[in-house]
Amino acid sequence: MRIHVPRRVALAAGALTLLAATTAPGVAMATDKGPSSASASAKPTVVLVHGAWADSSSWSSVMERLRADGYPVRAIANPLQGLTSDTAYVSSYLSTIKGPVVLVGHSYGGAVITNSAASDPDVKALVYIAGFIPAKGETVGGLAKMSPDLPVVPTVVPDGTEVSIDPDQFREVFAGDVDKTTAADLAAVQRPANIKAVMDASAQEAFRTIPSWDLITRQDHAITPDAQRFMAKRAGAHTEEVDASHAVMISRPGTVTHIIEEAARSTR
Repeated sequence: MRIHVPRRVALAAGALTLLAATTAPGVAMATDKGPSSASASAKPTVVLVHGAWADSSSWSSVMERLRADGYPVRAIANPLQGLTSDTAYVSSYLSTIKGPVVLVGHSYGGAVITNSAASDPDVKALVYIAGFIPAKGETVGGLAKMSPDLPVVPTVVPDGTEVSIDPDQFREVFAGDVDKTTAADLAAVQRPANIKAVMDASAQEAFRTIPSWDLITRQDHAITPDAQRFMAKRAGAHTEEVDASHAVMISRPGTVTHIIEEAARSTR
């Protein structure tokens, strides 16, 4: 597979397609949450974190369903500048939300929530959507090597800084069950990810203390189902499986909503 790189870089799509992207860099302004004012019957806030080569709009259909069911929803613009800095950004954002939170991560966003949730006692459940679940010391790039049979020709340019997917290959790798027009639009607006996203080592294992759920995508050409199952089992996650591509939140928003709400009900 041919990987297009905006800044002279190409990486193994196995290590890349596990991201999924958006946003602008920077750190959200943190505020003191203070005591929670949410009542015992209030629904938790669902916070959605995208991965590389997408953006927050990829959650649109899921957000619509969650709101219809009465859930407060936030979708974070993940900076995609590296696991360490992205974790700090999301942690700061979480500190502005009062009350219980269900934290959801897609693809590379799974690695981000695994780290950022550890600093926030209000995160009551983690939900991984075709996501990475790294153990302490692991990298996304290292976990990507568990998917060696994906159709990829790895190329590395030593001085490169960002990676993206060749638009001609985007549908095959990322959104195989999405219609051609929508897939072309997703390819056109994809945001590149800094190579630190696959190189930074994970520092926390929030799944050790926070209940987790994992939606495994059986038609995924970015992270193989077996790799997803390995990470989910290691994390002790409640798992569900669906015949869907990596872009499951777009192709199967009802299924994604279902597992998020299942996790949310556990917090009450």
